[in-house]
Amino acid sequence: MDTKVIRWLITGALLVHSIGHSLGFFMPTGSKLLPNLSEQSARMVSSIFWVLSVIGFIAALLGFLGILIPTEWWRGLAVGTAIISLVGLALFGHNWDAFNRFGALGMNLTILVSQLWLRWPPDSMFE
Repeated sequence: MDTKVIRWLITGALLVHSIGHSLGFFMPTGSKLLPNLSEQSARMVSSIFWVLSVIGFIAALLGFLGILIPTEWWRGLAVGTAIISLVGLALFGHNWDAFNRFGALGMNLTILVSQLWLRWPPDSMFE
């Protein structure tokens, strides 16, 4: 597959994934794992996860593109943000519909496997 196509696909995936996390602000809140949290506290805690996820994936995207963020940071940003997103989903994901919950889970796992195990795309793509 052409390098430009791969770059567009990764760019689109990171952008859509970051925007998708903003849906968390419009979902009902509450946590099955933290049942003693009040509605207000649950909203505040869940919002922290979604804000960090949106910002983190946008930062990873900018790093991937070499805009404002050093290119060598994008993998770490993507991995760290995927972990934050997974924790947020574990705590508050039951409030999301199945399509969005499993889509976010799948994207986070794809990021972790592609970056930590496969180390894909290769660094040569950025030269």
